[in-house]
Amino acid sequence: MFPLGTVLFPYAVLPLHVFEPRYRLMTKRALEGDQEFGVVLIERGSEVGGGDVRFDTGTLARIVRAQEMPDGRYALTTAGIRRLRVTHWLADDPYPRAQVEPIPELSGADAPGARVRMIEAFAGVVELARRIDARVADLPAFDADPMRAAYEAAALAPIGPLDAQRVLEADETTTRLTVLAELLDDQAEQLRARLDRE
Repeated sequence: MFPLGTVLFPYAVLPLHVFEPRYRLMTKRALEGDQEFGVVLIERGSEVGGGDVRFDTGTLARIVRAQEMPDGRYALTTAGIRRLRVTHWLADDPYPRAQVEPIPELSGADAPGARVRMIEAFAGVVELARRIDARVADLPAFDADPMRAAYEAAALAPIGPLDAQRVLEADETTTRLTVLAELLDDQAEQLRARLDRE
């Protein structure tokens, strides 16, 4: 398990610089095996040194590219595969480990409608952000599949790690899209307030 200060979503890409000895060992063992490990958000504490408190909902990551440096550090490119739930944390020796189970993906009552609502909210944020900074990127083309679109949007949304964790923990796609739309609406309100002050 790799506790981090960021949330990894399924379908998202996460580059990692692995420098702590315990995570170097974890990476080496992952590369010798199925090239997978779990990523969870740190609730309290820091990424370096241990002693952190972690959330139990995370994402299975797969290493898609690895480069070992001469001093033993690794530069990794990983991709989120699917959500997981920690059922039991094991000893952190030699690195954080846990027993996990996959979390099933449920669509919900109106996932396509919730997808449209989320995209509208995201478009509103992009439009307002462009009024502040013309260099803001265009609205991405989100996948037609509501589940995948929810994860793609969550990975790109201007939300903090605790809000991202809320999105990851949502029980079904419709709920996830609804929560994300509400968070984007909040962001739009903040942008409007900023524009009003300028």
